[in-house]
Amino acid sequence: MRGKERPLTVHQLNELLLICSLVLLIAVAAVRISSRSGLPSLLLYLGIGIAIGQDGFFDVKFDNAELTQVIGYAALVVILAEGGLGTKWKEVKPALPAAVVLSTVGVAVSVGVTAAGAHYLVGLDWRQSLIIGAVVSSTDAAAVFSVLRKVPLPSRITGVLEAESGFNDAPVVILVVAFSTVGPVDEWYVLVGTIVLELAIGAGIGLAMGWLGAYALRHVALPASGLYPIAVMAIAVSAYAAGAIAHGSGFLAVYLAAMVLGNSKLPHWPATRGFADGLGWLAQIGMFVLLGLLVTPHELLADFWPAVMVGLVLTTVARPLSALISLVPFRIPWQEQALMSWAGLRGAVPIILATIPLVSDIEGSDRVFNIVFVLVVVYTLVQGPTLPWLAQWLRLGDDPSETADLGIESAPLERLRGHLLSVAIPERSRMHGVEVAELRLPHGAAVTLVVRDGTSFVPLPTTVLRRGDELLVVATDPVRDAAERRLRAVGQGGKLAGWLGTNGNGPRH
Repeated sequence: MRGKERPLTVHQLNELLLICSLVLLIAVAAVRISSRSGLPSLLLYLGIGIAIGQDGFFDVKFDNAELTQVIGYAALVVILAEGGLGTKWKEVKPALPAAVVLSTVGVAVSVGVTAAGAHYLVGLDWRQSLIIGAVVSSTDAAAVFSVLRKVPLPSRITGVLEAESGFNDAPVVILVVAFSTVGPVDEWYVLVGTIVLELAIGAGIGLAMGWLGAYALRHVALPASGLYPIAVMAIAVSAYAAGAIAHGSGFLAVYLAAMVLGNSKLPHWPATRGFADGLGWLAQIGMFVLLGLLVTPHELLADFWPAVMVGLVLTTVARPLSALISLVPFRIPWQEQALMSWAGLRGAVPIILATIPLVSDIEGSDRVFNIVFVLVVVYTLVQGPTLPWLAQWLRLGDDPSETADLGIESAPLERLRGHLLSVAIPERSRMHGVEVAELRLPHGAAVTLVVRDGTSFVPLPTTVLRRGDELLVVATDPVRDAAERRLRAVGQGGKLAGWLGTNGNGPRH
């Protein structure tokens, strides 16, 4: 190394670590502000990046769009993996057909209408208009649910929005790359064929790797519990890489692989979920701060009103029309269509995708990026705070009489060839008032401990269970599945479950 310039000294590394850790701490504190204000945290993270970037307090010069795109893609892979792990198949399954149509046909409608508005109202050429239309057609479920924490929605709405946000990234990325390619844009049937082929390849690889990964993790006992979260994330990221290398949709592959893993009976699931959640937050913080650094605030003023006009077309015409065309065949009530139309919040993906034409050096790409950036910020500020109000006005809160599913977590007991199930009884569970003996668990399973109001005790057969209780159930390996099914059945149907037809099938976490 002598005679060569070292790119980073230990002293510089120390300074960099200090700055990054302070930014992370500020971003973590900003989540508290976000939860109280009802605004998605992305706005605060972007603000942090702008504050330390050009025209900011520290005036850090950063204009590397290619590096931003690469880091943004890596962050999106982690975010999609975390979202897939948290997607409940029970909620998504009935909403899957509507979500697929909304993320394909709906995207096509949204791209066409938004591009027409950008061309005729703002005066952009057709290539720039199509790029903007495609970029802003991707929705972000994380942004939606971050402002709807206090307004629980019916599972059909959350299922459609969650699945749509996981599925629509793939066709949108393909469209943006196609429109940003130097030269004439391909014929529409070529684009449709490319999208269908890449989605099919990505879906096949994602489902296969998710199933194989879940099978391996269930049958291979790793020496440390901390290795399971690493293995799960490695499998999900491998699905993305394999899908992309095979010329398929890597984003769809990672989402589906993670969803399969998240709905499988994996050991040490609480640790895995917490690890993925932390990585997801870290990816969001890093990505948005970097995007804030990339933007030049004083250049945004010239494109403020064009962005507002394009956003107005998107939110009042394109998104409602795409929702109407996509959801009417499924006989979804107009109230739910209205909420899903207004809930099409834009988050990280559009701004990241807006760097693609920058890297490709498309004419007017700087203006495209500025318009997308302003549009995301302005309409997140408009739509975010009004979403809870709209949900309440449309009376779309959860039915209080609906039975809540049990929260069951499992940890393996390798030497004893058994499992320790942690069962949380929610407020509306019909397990409330049931005696321990009336659970009728299979032989080889028993309730060993009850935690109530912070106090734990060993229950008797006559102990009456209450809402809010947490149970520890030990089950041998052969009866583990049967014990969980029985617990879920009682939670849904009470002590007479089984005789009343309740089978207790549901998501296993």
